[in-house]
Amino acid sequence: MIIWDLVVVGAGPAGLSAAREAAAAGVRTLVLDRAVHPRYKTCGGGLIGTSLSVVAGRIEVPAHDRVDRVTFTRDGRRAFTRRHGTPLVTMVRREEFDDRLRAAAVSAGAEVRGGAAVRALDQDPDGVRVRLADGATVAARAVIGADGSAGVTARHVGVRYGQVDLGLERELPVSPAQAARWRGRLLLDWGPFPGSYGWVFPKGDRLTVGVIGARGEGDRTRAYLRDLLDRLGLAGVPAEHDSGHLTRCRVDDAPLRHGRVLVAGDAAGLLEPWTREGISYALRSGTLAGAAVAAGDLDRYPRDVHEHLVPSMRAGRRLLTVFARRPQLCHAFLATPAGWALFVRFCQGRLSFDRTLDRPPVRAALTLLDLLPARGGRPLPGSGR
Repeated sequence: MIIWDLVVVGAGPAGLSAAREAAAAGVRTLVLDRAVHPRYKTCGGGLIGTSLSVVAGRIEVPAHDRVDRVTFTRDGRRAFTRRHGTPLVTMVRREEFDDRLRAAAVSAGAEVRGGAAVRALDQDPDGVRVRLADGATVAARAVIGADGSAGVTARHVGVRYGQVDLGLERELPVSPAQAARWRGRLLLDWGPFPGSYGWVFPKGDRLTVGVIGARGEGDRTRAYLRDLLDRLGLAGVPAEHDSGHLTRCRVDDAPLRHGRVLVAGDAAGLLEPWTREGISYALRSGTLAGAAVAAGDLDRYPRDVHEHLVPSMRAGRRLLTVFARRPQLCHAFLATPAGWALFVRFCQGRLSFDRTLDRPPVRAALTLLDLLPARGGRPLPGSGR
């Protein structure tokens, strides 16, 4: 049996970033995924500056739009639009973006096998045996799991999640007139129940329309999507894809490693808790995991994640609590020059949430908001109630 230096389970942004990083350093790397690229993936597909900086020099980003205008609404009301002189978010279709990442990993020396579903992992002191659905076994000295929060590797490592949300999304092919209406502009709508929000992302002749809310609020989340589509005049457009998924965000002390198995991206519960943005966390954590394997220091990976990613996640969790309690204040703040400037810097990757919360005026404002009661005793996001 061939013993690989590294087997990566999952061929999304986290897994392929890990594979490229390790293979480029001379690590014999195999990537396994149950799907075959290119494949559709439920995702808004908006790349902020942080994501673009990670993939710069690795791939040519297959952009279908570059957004420089943002319309904000509060449950369909109080709309305002802001514009920036340069693009803020780059829109991609995940089947194309992920396939570019696959090609970059292969160019670096990794082998990628599609149609290979992983069923279990078995560890011993010498390595890991990866058991596939077809009965085959692959041996590795180390494994990086990037097969999602409901995947085999997350269960093997014992990742625990403290926030679970339901996202619903439709990919809509639209007319040239509708495409022109949205070109260069995205919509963010702060939703009707705590922590919820909706979006419209333009992608050429498609629109991605979605909403997200806490698990346990399924009926309200579905009603919110119907209402959003209706008021935008898109309710009658047949969907090319109509899908949903759960996003899971780790608790602070959840493990990132068990023996020779590391987890990255969604499998590790690494995403921004407020916006639920996960692509930048997948790209960065995958790169960190691949680098740790290449260095022969698996202990390095949890340290790197806690240094580079966890502080912003903690700040995002703090902001989500504020947003859930007082969404109208968040909406009003974004209408101010200071609020818009912070939004722009976040989209450009020039400002993280933890650095934002370190500013004395922001700390003072959050302390004041903590003294205000929550709205109506409704459940907060991720509570599952």
